[in-house]
Amino acid sequence: MDPYYGLDDLRPPARPALPEVEAVAELVIEEVTTGFCGAVVRVEKTPGGFTVTLEDRYRKLRVFPLGPGFLLEGKPVMLVRPRPKSGQSGPTRTASGSRAVSGLRARVAREGRIYVEGKHDAELVERVWGDDLRIEGVVVELLDGVDYLSAIVEEFEPGAGRRLGVLVDHMVAGSKETRIAESVQQGREDSVLVLGHPYVDIWQAVKPEVLGFEAWPRVPRQEEWKLGVCERLRRKDPTWPTDPRAAWPRILAAVSSYKDLEPALLGRVEALIDFVTAP
Repeated sequence: MDPYYGLDDLRPPARPALPEVEAVAELVIEEVTTGFCGAVVRVEKTPGGFTVTLEDRYRKLRVFPLGPGFLLEGKPVMLVRPRPKSGQSGPTRTASGSRAVSGLRARVAREGRIYVEGKHDAELVERVWGDDLRIEGVVVELLDGVDYLSAIVEEFEPGAGRRLGVLVDHMVAGSKETRIAESVQQGREDSVLVLGHPYVDIWQAVKPEVLGFEAWPRVPRQEEWKLGVCERLRRKDPTWPTDPRAAWPRILAAVSSYKDLEPALLGRVEALIDFVTAP
């Protein structure tokens, strides 16, 4: 070591901290790894942290993790959550469009339940209707496949004050799902309600334009639907994950309210909530 230099002289200079910029609506920002440039649409909390949704001039939407990795007027910045303004009131509507009620604790769970087919269904229902369900004291549980519905109904023992609502995927005329639904409701019309949406999977209930494409890909019946969707979307967008487990967080993060979902799903969920909470 040169005796004329100390340790401090040999250390590389510390990088200056990136300036923090609030991700306010309409702020135009560029993501460095993809070069995607767009205006901030929304900032949301997800299981993996906060995300920011950008919309480019072609109205294509992309979701990115909030933090470093952005350019503002060509200069690197740290994108952060908008700080609440002094005196700013909270939201007046929940994600489902209901009037928001502040200071109200969650109700003790009712005996009635809503069952959905899988984990993705439950997470989507929670994202949009979670506030409503907590206020009403409605618990959502996993069905893990319509084939188990008959056994679940028998074990649940629905009756007066103990209603059971079920949301089923791909419930169309003549399908297995429709036949099972009719059998479990027979003679229990006052205590069991099974409703279904027409989509192959709950993914399709999310409007495709929210995710930046025009329509969900058509996948032949012999292919596994989610894998086929991921493969076809990746051909158009190299950043789209090939693994459905990685694609779902991206889909869920793009949903901020009922406006991002197809009406065919909205009506079914609202009807099930009304059914299990009716006096």
